[in-house]
Amino acid sequence: MSCRECAGQSEVQRTVNEQRTWNRDRRPLGRLQNRQRITDGAARRVIRYRGKSTLLKILSGVLQPSKGRILFDGRPVDKSKIQGQVGYVFQRALLLPWRTALQNVILTMEVARRDMSKAQREQEARRWLEIAGLKGFENRYPHELSGGMQQRVSICRALAFQPKILLMDEPFAALDEITRETLQEELLSLWAQTETTVVFITHSIPEAVLLSEQIVVMSARPGSVLERIDVPFARPRDEATREKPEFAALAGRVRGLLRHSTSTAAAVSEEA
Repeated sequence: MSCRECAGQSEVQRTVNEQRTWNRDRRPLGRLQNRQRITDGAARRVIRYRGKSTLLKILSGVLQPSKGRILFDGRPVDKSKIQGQVGYVFQRALLLPWRTALQNVILTMEVARRDMSKAQREQEARRWLEIAGLKGFENRYPHELSGGMQQRVSICRALAFQPKILLMDEPFAALDEITRETLQEELLSLWAQTETTVVFITHSIPEAVLLSEQIVVMSARPGSVLERIDVPFARPRDEATREKPEFAALAGRVRGLLRHSTSTAAAVSEEA
């Protein structure tokens, strides 16, 4: 997801150089051994088993790294500096059950966009729900929506206040394959409205290849970066992109890295 070209727009860099350890035995849980830069409008997919969710918590300021540091716009990350600038989409929708779909989307704007009037917040929430194909469902409560519809509301809630960074922790993992593919394409459509920087955690190799501009492949414990792979496919991407031979080749490359990492980790474990 490339940065939208705007006259005078400055590049915002998020630099990551961190390590997080277990509290009990102090073994590294997640480590980025090299400095990572995440620029405006970029979309990265982090794929592998160890340390990915921990990485998101560190990027969001919820956890502090045991070593190293996180820089946001050149300054160390803490809750006060990034409040209202980072959106988060979880593995489950986590909608408030007593709020309608519309009210759930408005929630983040109530917290992060206090400069907006009540009417402006409602108008913006309705706009996002319409983009997500949920027009007519604004007044439904979460229990009246399917799992896929709930996750759409969750994504709208995260994007509505226009965060600089959107962190997504396997948001489609619990969905069936067809719903998952549909939401992948809808996410691309939603993202095109803002080109917000996205860091997306996934176990799905095809999902990583379809959605991202760069894939960061992580190893098993200790979690470290195996390789960063640029994805060359032009946008917009759709079902036809999945059918390209180059798509299968790139997915095979990622799969090979993961298989090799798994074999290496198993061999080290046996030796230990």
